[in-house]
Amino acid sequence: MHSPFWGPVVRDEFIDKNPTEEVLVSAELGSGESDEVGLRPRLLDDFIGQRELKEHLNIVLTAARQRGQATDHVLLAGPPGLGKTTMAGIVAQEMGARLHVTSGPALERAGDLAAILTKLGERDVLFIDEIHRLARPVEEILYPAMEDFQIDIVVGKGPAASSIRLSLPAFTLVGATTRTGMITGPLRDRFGLVSRLDFYDEDELRAIVVRAAGILGIPADDDGAAQIARRSRGTPRIANRLLRRVRDFAEVHGSGVVDDATATEALRVFGVDERGLDKIDRAILSALCRQFAGGPVGLATLAIAVSEQPETLEDVYEPFLIQQGFISRTPRGRLAMPAAYEHLGMPPVV
Repeated sequence: MHSPFWGPVVRDEFIDKNPTEEVLVSAELGSGESDEVGLRPRLLDDFIGQRELKEHLNIVLTAARQRGQATDHVLLAGPPGLGKTTMAGIVAQEMGARLHVTSGPALERAGDLAAILTKLGERDVLFIDEIHRLARPVEEILYPAMEDFQIDIVVGKGPAASSIRLSLPAFTLVGATTRTGMITGPLRDRFGLVSRLDFYDEDELRAIVVRAAGILGIPADDDGAAQIARRSRGTPRIANRLLRRVRDFAEVHGSGVVDDATATEALRVFGVDERGLDKIDRAILSALCRQFAGGPVGLATLAIAVSEQPETLEDVYEPFLIQQGFISRTPRGRLAMPAAYEHLGMPPVV
């Protein structure tokens, strides 16, 4: 329901003529029935990995609870699948607050964000995924909301226009981004805690797989869990997805138990090799080494060669390939490293 100040003379950008469910929905993560939601830890102590972030959040959240106030705004950065959305749910759970979920692309107009902000309760948590994709008018509405818990509504047009300031309850904004460099300075400076999520090591991923197997009721031994963790590209989301595929293979072609031999064969069938590279990863390396003689080659050209979007290559595939030493990103373009030739069974180009 709109604020009583929003009468017929409110400017068009504040009129939500056809709000999408994604913009206006409030949801508590962990209440869904899907596997992915059910696997999300709900408390900070249950979250595996990201030791430094957990330590910082524990201090910030504990201090806010002791003061009886909303915690500072939090910006979480990092590649997809590392737990940014999960961490937003944990912040809400630890603060005993409701979690409201939306995304940057869904907030097309200032009125979309204003509609959400006016529905927030005291100490509620607003999670905005892909916050770097906020439109500029929407971002400008967010500045006073984050800093002063107020928003300005412009009523009327032309010389008769006037501004009405509405007060908001104290809330916490949790923003998530895969591209920190696209966050504007004024927006970034308004976050009290800025943290980056790192890729997980093999032991952490094995613990995540074991935990997920227990929740899903999948019989799995340590060797099977370790085999899945080894090929999960340092990403819990991928580890959980591979676990479900190995479970399917074990039920159809095995005894139903996820052990080392079953996991190895299942991942071979699904095209995930011993380094965690899938079909697209190998296509990227093959294009670099074979088609472009090791590079350098531009991102757009490489994306066309493997039939993927440049943004997908840059955000999803490149971080892991660079971290593993397969490719290098230079001002002239992408270069294949010796490890890429070795993985493809090719002699390095001299």
